[in-house]
Amino acid sequence: MSMNTEKQKQIKLPWFGIPRLFPFMKPYRVIIITMSLLVLLNGIIDICLPLFQEYAINNFIGKNTLEGLGGFIALYVAVILVQIISAAYDAYQACQIEMYVGRDLKRASFNHLQTLSFSYFNQNSVGYIHARVMSDTNRIGSILAWGLMDVVWNSSYLIGVIIVMFMMNWKLALWVVALTPVITLIAALFQGKLTVLNRRVREINSQITANFNEGITGAKTTKTLVIEDKMARDFGETTQDMKHTSIRTARYRATFISIVMFTASFAMALVLWRGGSLVMTSEALMQIGTLSVFMNYALGLMEPIQTLVRLISELINVQVNIERFTNLLATRSDVEDSPEVVEKYGDTFDPKKENWEELHGDVEFEDVSFKYPDGDEYILEHFNLKIPQGTNVAIVGETGAGKSTLVNLVCRFFEPTSGRVLIDGRDARERSQLWLHSNIGYVLQTPHLFSGTVLENLRYGNPDATMEEIEAACKAVSADTIIDAMDKGYDSDVGEGGDLLSTGGKQLISFARAVLANPRIFILDEATSSIDTLTEHLIQNAIEHLMKGRTSFVIAHRLSTIRQADIILVVDDGKIIEQGTHDELMGKKGHYYTLYTRQFEQETVEQAFN
Repeated sequence: MSMNTEKQKQIKLPWFGIPRLFPFMKPYRVIIITMSLLVLLNGIIDICLPLFQEYAINNFIGKNTLEGLGGFIALYVAVILVQIISAAYDAYQACQIEMYVGRDLKRASFNHLQTLSFSYFNQNSVGYIHARVMSDTNRIGSILAWGLMDVVWNSSYLIGVIIVMFMMNWKLALWVVALTPVITLIAALFQGKLTVLNRRVREINSQITANFNEGITGAKTTKTLVIEDKMARDFGETTQDMKHTSIRTARYRATFISIVMFTASFAMALVLWRGGSLVMTSEALMQIGTLSVFMNYALGLMEPIQTLVRLISELINVQVNIERFTNLLATRSDVEDSPEVVEKYGDTFDPKKENWEELHGDVEFEDVSFKYPDGDEYILEHFNLKIPQGTNVAIVGETGAGKSTLVNLVCRFFEPTSGRVLIDGRDARERSQLWLHSNIGYVLQTPHLFSGTVLENLRYGNPDATMEEIEAACKAVSADTIIDAMDKGYDSDVGEGGDLLSTGGKQLISFARAVLANPRIFILDEATSSIDTLTEHLIQNAIEHLMKGRTSFVIAHRLSTIRQADIILVVDDGKIIEQGTHDELMGKKGHYYTLYTRQFEQETVEQAFN
């Protein structure tokens, strides 16, 4: 089960939370006002159209004359044309609002995500974040555009029809309007139940989507474990649940529609009964044309009431989306540059590179204590270490021992709980994160390549690099052999996440990308653990050459690769328990000695059997 599995809950926000979206609506206020006025105009036209029918029946049919018919037709056609044009333009404007506001919401949330620290992504699943950026923003944009149109039209039509009916015949109007509270109550009751059922349908649909995703991404595991039948059974149970819930929802909706239609027919019967009595009693009291108008209005009143109740229900539900979206934008990063730093060095999206100093590469931990934001136990306590420029630092330990903590602090992915991390003698917080990150080359154990070509991925390391520089970087880490073997060389597609390449191929390209950035600080996070021994030796030779003059941190899996490191830090249970050179640590015969000798024995046995 993924993180952040949450149940939608009803929350109370002023005006359904819409005021929170005003900053995103403000740029399009002219379009919104124009659209609202045109929708209002359409509502007035819809109210007036039955009056044309009344006039035609009472004057042309009732008086048995065609005098003035040409002008009547011309006016009627003109009104219809105005309505068609305004309705088409309304729809166009609503599409604009939905697309523009949706785009701005997505851009704001995506850009904000770029500023958040690692802890946010550690605590929130990809699916949860994706839903905030895509689903929530889509729903908000849709309700702002089409919901606004529906509210303006239905409310103006409802109010206008009631006013016109009372002006025409208040007694008959009372009979029709008396049904309004009844249909409103029925609509509210059914809409509440339908909202719960529709929400359940969306939840089950999310489960089906998740099962699809797991079935596709875990296809190899499914086959190797021979659990196709279990996967099919689980998927069948979920879809069966969807079937039952959808049928139940359809039944409630059908019942609701039937009741609304019955109520509308009952309103029509009332109009015919009372209106017919008035017509038969005295022609002056009620003309046939007027009766036909009431019949139109009686039928037409049901839909606006039903729609308005539905919209109120949707607005109540969309509060959850608004709340989650605005909470995302309100989330503060655990690592932030101060206003003074931003003023001088700029931020992620507007860097002031002219003020960036050259990074030399001296790193120092000064009385650093650290615990993770959601943790209680200190990982480091009063830790001190000077790392001169050009030093090669190796960090070793068992899997899950916490080897990445120091690297995360050097990169400012996390801030020290107390103490300082100094870069070139200055607190890292005195300069921008982007300045620091631009001088760091980071190669992960599980490299990520972006969709596109090999060349496009390499240029992420240095967009301005020449082809000669790119080829030299690839040759330095032996990535050129992988690229030359591909169909289109540097123009070959790597697939989503680099899936068209082997793990070793992705690693080599990732390494070349880091080299291309020409960083002053190199970080290799078990970067050679997924590469065969021959390729690893080639990279190790390249590393010795490339690391000269650069400060480097190597989180090592194979201890034989870091014997030449200037200093080795041994981590156990999240704490540094030993430090020194390879020879010094072997001489102590402590934790490092145990790790090294055990791994050496395992490698010897493996080589013997190979």
